[in-house]
Amino acid sequence: MPQDIIDFWFAEDRRKLWFNSTPEFDQFLRETYLETWERASRGELDHWMPSAAGCLALVIVLDQLPLNMFRDTAQSYATEAQSREVARHAIEHGFDEELDPAERAFLYMPFMHSENLEDQELGLKLFAQPGLESNLRFARHHHAIVAEFGRFPHRNKALGRDSTEAEIEYLNSKKAFTG
Repeated sequence: MPQDIIDFWFAEDRRKLWFNSTPEFDQFLRETYLETWERASRGELDHWMPSAAGCLALVIVLDQLPLNMFRDTAQSYATEAQSREVARHAIEHGFDEELDPAERAFLYMPFMHSENLEDQELGLKLFAQPGLESNLRFARHHHAIVAEFGRFPHRNKALGRDSTEAEIEYLNSKKAFTG
């Protein structure tokens, strides 16, 4: 099953949807992978973790898929912490070194998605590796937002958080990151 997730996610026709999804693709992911995400969220797929492919697939399921499946809701972020733990496990075991740059980028992405500054700093270090330069500018951008606000202001509405005046000003500006 992990290889099926990887083959699906890294298929050429999927790549164009990674950061430019459509409502149809989001719906397809819900219909196809909701049960897999639910199982992963309960720890039922942790047996995938002893391999690079298993960790990568689990990170995709826990970090990437919910952003699409549950777009603009709190549930989008519900398994981010789990995805970081899987990514840390993979790094500690050297599994990231077995992956190609595109795969490594997705393995490291949970750190870019974290609202914890230490995670963001780890993300900067990881994305500074050769072959990942195209992701480094996004890691720097995410880091700057968390460094300034201590969180991602664009998540406030979905998470039921009140925005500060500075966050509202930022969200209404041309430089706002909206996810």
